Amino acid sequence: MRYIGELREGEMVSETFLCKSKQSQKTKAGKTYYSLMLQDKTGSLDSKVWDTAGIDHFESMDYIHVDGQVVSFQGALQLNIKRVRRSQEGEYDPADFMPITSKNIEEMFRELIGFIQKIQEPHLKKLAESFFVEDKDFIGRFKKHSAAKNVHHGFVGGLLEHTLSVIKLCEYYSLAYPVINRDLLITAALFHDVGKMQELSAFPENDYTDEGQLLGHIFIGAEMIGNKMKMIPNFPKQLGIELRHCILSHHGELEYGSPKKPAIMEALALNFADNTDAKIQTMTELLNSGDEKTEWLGYNRFFESNMRRTTI
Repeated sequence: MRYIGELREGEMVSETFLCKSKQSQKTKAGKTYYSLMLQDKTGSLDSKVWDTAGIDHFESMDYIHVDGQVVSFQGALQLNIKRVRRSQEGEYDPADFMPITSKNIEEMFRELIGFIQKIQEPHLKKLAESFFVEDKDFIGRFKKHSAAKNVHHGFVGGLLEHTLSVIKLCEYYSLAYPVINRDLLITAALFHDVGKMQELSAFPENDYTDEGQLLGHIFIGAEMIGNKMKMIPNFPKQLGIELRHCILSHHGELEYGSPKKPAIMEALALNFADNTDAKIQTMTELLNSGDEKTEWLGYNRFFESNMRRTTI
């Protein structure tokens, strides 16, 4: 099997992929074509079926066998598809089509637990342990969940990987700036994206749920920890407010989905840590998705800039 991560411009492809999405669109001349997003465990690939005549019927989330050629469009690889058919059971292994972190999930989780064990404030530690130590169902789902649909860490283990990276950045901030309440910041980092477990469905779909579309992970996460706080005897009211404020403001700006802007030091630090890891990972995935021989990668709407590889 040839994986998406191995494909290069100009190559002919005859492989099975998961059709993550399918849209019927029209060219400027009014001709119908299909815009697809194909996926395997190494990543995703924008694909086009320019001539739909004679193409077998298929839908999103079908495993499809495609024949086509890899081309480069605006600095990224794209597949121009000539033929499509639904793949039959036995022709593929579903495990080959779920992108997964390159890091060891169990090792990352053990490292995350190590940060929880160092929390001194008893109510925050109990809150963290109630999810990440005592709730086996939550633990299993958290380890496998993604952190996004397609922007960054959109793979199995992505939520764990992103959360751990944000915690590590926050640990540095707390050491560099003693004014920061370390226990509050680490706990906020631990929980900042837990709402994504309800915002996004599990793999292979990894798509927005109704709850995610209507409420969003920021509100969901704040509600999750708020409900759990009520079950912990004598949880300090002000501490609970400050923790939920960190969750509600971690995107930093109202236009980025946060209902509040950071108003305390820990919320500000969490916003910076989350933004740093999200953008560095997004850039990493952008570099990995394009042809390594292409220096200029094209305009990226996330960065609002024409991106380029570093000269080595």
